[in-house]
Amino acid sequence: MLVQLNDPQIQYCGRIDWADAGKPEFIFPATSMQFCFFGSKAKLTVSNRHVCWDNYVGAIVDGVQKTWKLQEEGKTELVLVDEERERRHKVLFFKRMDCAHEMKLESLELSEGGYLVKPLPVPERKIEVYGDSVSAGEVSEALDYVGKEDPVHNGEYSNSWYSYAWILARKLHAQLHDIAQGGIPLLRGTGWVAPPDYPGMEDMWDKLHYHPQLGRVENWDFSRYTPHLVLVAIGQNDNHPQDYMKEDPQGARARRWKETYKQFVGQIREKYPRAVILLMTTILEHDKNWDAAIDEVCGSLGDERIRHFLFTRNGCGTSGHIRITEAEEMADELADYIQALPFDVWEES
Repeated sequence: MLVQLNDPQIQYCGRIDWADAGKPEFIFPATSMQFCFFGSKAKLTVSNRHVCWDNYVGAIVDGVQKTWKLQEEGKTELVLVDEERERRHKVLFFKRMDCAHEMKLESLELSEGGYLVKPLPVPERKIEVYGDSVSAGEVSEALDYVGKEDPVHNGEYSNSWYSYAWILARKLHAQLHDIAQGGIPLLRGTGWVAPPDYPGMEDMWDKLHYHPQLGRVENWDFSRYTPHLVLVAIGQNDNHPQDYMKEDPQGARARRWKETYKQFVGQIREKYPRAVILLMTTILEHDKNWDAAIDEVCGSLGDERIRHFLFTRNGCGTSGHIRITEAEEMADELADYIQALPFDVWEES
């Protein structure tokens, strides 16, 4: 039995492209679809557009996490549920990786006589994150490398479910839009993304499609999602190929970075006049001058609902990517800080 992918009983979360009616396209990490059904089988078919790495997707099926590797291009069939007897099932299907690929959901098929059932309520709280590989959960499953450099890999360890961003959203019972890309800096022409284009968050933050190697750049409609809480977790990748903030924190390049960062935060404030905005980096090793620059900008804004947050082990926690235990540590600290703020983060404008 085929189910229409735009059925109102299917819940979606994330910046999703609905241009092809009934075939949603997932771009960002932690983008998800969730549904409950009665039956014995469920099969999802997706088509992939590959950029780099091997591309993996995930699902939580009746409380058990599953992973599939996609074909680099074209369609892949994913067997979500395959049982003999009919019963109620809950499925959360999600994009594990950043724009290492984009994928379109082509069809959802249930066993004969199967049917969707009423889903659980969607959380009213909303979070949005602007970040890099740490926010995307890149290499988070490399559990033997806690506090160490990354192992050799080809995408198999990356999982947005274990990013601090999604762990935090689950702790706070909130929806999440995770606008995160591994290697992204603030300023174009630096960082690690898509050489020789090297886009920055200044190019990406307001886009639906943004990766130059896919040949599509489209703006996002901000009226579709208004967060209560925004995390801005960038700056670490601006030190490549030169760590100018470390070498000359008052120099021309450092001043330009701070001016652009201030403009960027101001643009977010224009989109979301009442949101709480936390400015931060992560526990991944980086020079403290980047955090000092963020603190300087934050102080100059004079906005009570824009704050600079530092982790206990900020900038010195690990030389590799953030593993699951470290992401949980970060999410715990953030949750405690957010819950202790002297105003209602979740108030409606």
